Amino acid sequence: MAPCAEKPRVVLVVPCYNEGETIAAVIERFGQQLPDMDILVFDNGSTDETAERARAAGATVIDVPRRGKGNVVRRMFADVDADLYLMVDGDDTYDPSTAPALLEAVSGAGRDMAVAIRRPVSDDAHRTGHELGNILLGGLLGFMFGRRVGDVFSGYRAFSRRFVKSFPLQSCGFEVETEMTVHALSLQMDVAEVDSDYRARGRGSQSKLRTWHDGWNVLGTMVKLFTVERPLFFYGVLSLLLFVLGLGLGIPVVLEWLHTGLVPRFPTAILASAVMLLSALSLFAGLILDTVSRGRREARVLAYLRHAPP
Repeated sequence: MAPCAEKPRVVLVVPCYNEGETIAAVIERFGQQLPDMDILVFDNGSTDETAERARAAGATVIDVPRRGKGNVVRRMFADVDADLYLMVDGDDTYDPSTAPALLEAVSGAGRDMAVAIRRPVSDDAHRTGHELGNILLGGLLGFMFGRRVGDVFSGYRAFSRRFVKSFPLQSCGFEVETEMTVHALSLQMDVAEVDSDYRARGRGSQSKLRTWHDGWNVLGTMVKLFTVERPLFFYGVLSLLLFVLGLGLGIPVVLEWLHTGLVPRFPTAILASAVMLLSALSLFAGLILDTVSRGRREARVLAYLRHAPP
């Protein structure tokens, strides 16, 4: 008789900062959905009663003093050893009833990440500009990496072990969800999307996201990751633009030289030559960095393949 397969360890990881008003409700509601799941709250140096209320609700609390959601997630993924990871913010805006579907999408369907696509249940669920920003930045990310994800900034996700242990997180702040998405797209991982209700924060709970400041940080992270993951495309386009500019500047000078045998516009000729040189340098930089990027990607793939599928 074949031995029974060992039950996978499922862990709920909750990054939070000053969520004392809501953290107990999050722990209780998710604990009801998945009673056998371990719940770990990563407290990012809260100044309210977040840690005390989380412990009282039955969770294990781990202190992460270095501020920033990216620093918290890096610590979570490094320290927690599990087969399946469920991550949710501690603000009690996400629907716990979606948790089994997210985990099933990873464990049952063999995917590496499942993302809860937020569907607001009230008009005040999203702050002003957040939904539009999500659409615009999500569309830009899809253009950059060739595959669109419905909700780039969702903080409610499930992961396989091999995703978590192959993820070289670099972000320190709210750019972490963007980096997760890029990691999945660059390694061509299977990503599931599950619709989930999303409600407004309760009274006394305040968002830590700064719309414009963090929005610009996310945009900058996208561009930086694009240059790192697809350098040949980025620098190739830059090279082409410089080449066209150089032609525009240089052709009149060459035609004038062919017609008169003189080059009266030396500054324009020098500028055109410099632009064409920059075009060539940009192309070669893209070719060299593409080789480096392939090596980094292969290292991540090898780290990914060290772990068994969910």
